[in-house]
Amino acid sequence: MLTIFFGDMENSVYNTAVYFKNTYEPEWFDSALAKQMVKDIDKSDVLSGECIQSPVLGQIPPERLSGGVKTLLLMLNEPDKIFNASTCGDNCAKWILKIAESKNLTINLRHLMDFGKDTKFTIVVGNGGEIVHSMKELIPVASEYLNKMKQE
Repeated sequence: MLTIFFGDMENSVYNTAVYFKNTYEPEWFDSALAKQMVKDIDKSDVLSGECIQSPVLGQIPPERLSGGVKTLLLMLNEPDKIFNASTCGDNCAKWILKIAESKNLTINLRHLMDFGKDTKFTIVVGNGGEIVHSMKELIPVASEYLNKMKQE
């Protein structure tokens, strides 16, 4: 189940790059899901938990992956924490939904993420408890909370 809190949120990890750099474990790259996310988002191959083959940068350490991939890996491996998913692009949305299929996942967003016009899902909006199943339902609810954030 995926829960999203829109706007500023206490106890969420805002700087995911610094958090990832200081907490990731090489074993995080052993799972098929982690390898698929790295391949899809960064177009790179996991050679080991300490070496990624990038088509642009060559061999790089995991710290040089994109902010989106690092945040997804944090969500996958530390589901009890709440991460700022605004470090992710819309290309990460399907992976957030995938992670939430197998575990309860709560994320923080400071923007409206596009989960796909025709994608069906169940998302709980943590701000007010609304349950939405499509972008058509999510947009007005998210907009309300994001507009409140701008006014504060």
